[in-house]
Formats: sequence, C-alpha cells, structure tokens
Amino acid sequence: STTGQLWGNPLYNWKIHKKDGYAWWLSRVRALLQTVDILRFDHFRGFAGYYEIPASDKTAEHGRWVPGPAEDFFQAVQKELASEDGLPIVAEDLGVITPDVIELLNAFDLPGMKVLQFGFTGPENPFLPHNYVPNCVAYTGTHDNNTSMGWYADAPEVEKDFARRYLGVDGHDFAWDLIRATWKSVAVFAIAPMQDVLGLGGEARMNFPSRLGGNWEWRMSEVDFREDLAAGLRDLNWLTLR
Repeated sequence: STTGQLWGNPLYNWKIHKKDGYAWWLSRVRALLQTVDILRFDHFRGFAGYYEIPASDKTAEHGRWVPGPAEDFFQAVQKELASEDGLPIVAEDLGVITPDVIELLNAFDLPGMKVLQFGFTGPENPFLPHNYVPNCVAYTGTHDNNTSMGWYADAPEVEKDFARRYLGVDGHDFAWDLIRATWKSVAVFAIAPMQDVLGLGGEARMNFPSRLGGNWEWRMSEVDFREDLAAGLRDLNWLTLR
C-alpha cells in the first residue's frame, strides 16, 4: 500500500515495562507455558525495532522507526525461565528482516520460520527446503495463508510448474506433497495446519490479514479425525525421524 499499514494498535511503553523488569510480560509467558510447550512470538521484528505512528494520523505515511527492547527483554525472559535448553520460543521472522533482527535471533539461538508455500519462485528462494538451516520451524502454510490446496488452485502457473518440478509430483495431492517435503527438511520442527492434513481448499482458509470479518471461523469436526490420516502422519513421522 502506498499509504502503509495502519493497524490501530496502541504501543507498549517499554520504559515502564523495563522499570519493573517486564513483570507483565513474564507473567504472560509463565501462564502460557502452563498450557503449551513452545510459544511463537509473532511480529518478532518489533522487539528489535518497530514503526511508530502518531495516534491522530489516518495513514501510516508519517511514522518513524524506534528501537525495541531487544536483548534486555529476552535476557529477562531467559532469567525468569532459567532454562538450560534455550528459550521455548519460535520467532515469526517473516517480512522485511533487517540485520538487527538477525542479530537478536542469533543472540538467543531462536528458530525462525520457513513457509514452503512462499518458496516456488526459483531455486535460490530461502523458503525451499534445500536452503533451510536446522534451527528453523518449517510450515506448509500458516493461518495467514491460503490452504495448500487453495494455494495450488490460485497460484500463477509458473509457480505451480516450478512446484511440481521441485517436488517431483503431478499436483493431484498437493497438500500432502507439501507435508512430505516439509517433514523431510532439516528444520527442527515441521508444522502443517489441519486444513492441509485434510486436503481442504480455499474455503477452509483460516484468516485474511487485510479483511475485517469472516476470519477464524473454520472448525475441525469430529468426523475429520480419521484413522487413515493418523496412520499417514504416524508413518511419515517414522520415515523422517520426527
């Protein structure tokens, strides 16, 4: 967009958070880790630097980049969790990533994200599995993308042709083609949305980031828990040591 993205989110007052040792953040992290094993920090680049827009502005044209809490924040998280195995955090590092973001990732050995759907533009694309490093989390797609079958239906023919050639497939079962390629990668974790496991099309897409309404409505039904799908995932896990 020529006027930028105006999300309307209030800003965190990092100076105040720093004064109390990021207590509110640490409380959130502790609470979440009672429910899940690993957290994903979306918009990770905002911890290195974020775009600040005056509250009265109607567009994002006149904002400015300001530093985030960076290492100071993650040192506090690290101290709180006292984990010898590293931080249980995945960094959503998609989009325009600057050197300070990469430095922050490396300082705490945080895995970034690779989305295979983004990869089919050429062999040098960093989202293709042969370009992955082990310390990453590989996805077929995410909640913000189309389903893999939906992607294949809508993608430019040149990208679909590259995908078929790269994967060595005919595209008939494209969602599972992506799942197999993701599982076979060197990524420390491999993730596929259930819509891809079920082979669903664009009608099952979870979220359209630029659209208000009609998002986050898809639900998996009880009849979708099929034994053949469980067996397929179990076999793939065995084949790929996952």
